Amino acid sequence: MDLRSPRSLCQPSPRKQRSRIGFLPDFSGRMKLAALLGAVLLSILSPSKAHAEFTVCNQTLDVVNLAVGQKVDNADQTDGWWTIGANQCVNVIREELANRYIYLYATDVFGHAILNGSTEMCIDRRRFSIRGIDECWQRGHIAARFVEVDTLEQVRWTYFLTGSSP
Repeated sequence: MDLRSPRSLCQPSPRKQRSRIGFLPDFSGRMKLAALLGAVLLSILSPSKAHAEFTVCNQTLDVVNLAVGQKVDNADQTDGWWTIGANQCVNVIREELANRYIYLYATDVFGHAILNGSTEMCIDRRRFSIRGIDECWQRGHIAARFVEVDTLEQVRWTYFLTGSSP
């Protein structure tokens, strides 16, 4: 104990004072967080223009890999891959649907097709965006049979992938 600077028995040591200050709640940080959360909730719940999209929900017990085909600038285009876990949904087209028909091709984790479609389009083994659906093999791609989904010209559509093909 240092006898040169006597301290009252009620006065805490400087070390204890610093530790007490460190435990004071940061109300300014909490207020900022509350304001941020409020702004996020307001933007989600506000009655603004609905976000149109094409969503695929995987209602199987398996992980699914998905490719999507549609017309883009008057040409057929396929894009892939989206991985969708069991009982999960993924937005595969995020803008307003401009096409009545969307085409889907899905495989299991072993690469086996789980949708039995009739429209032949091109895919690739890795992530891809392919313009055109003709001569897949000659252009170095794989031909796959996509299922045609009729969205009835809606701007938003959800497709439910079940254990049995539609």
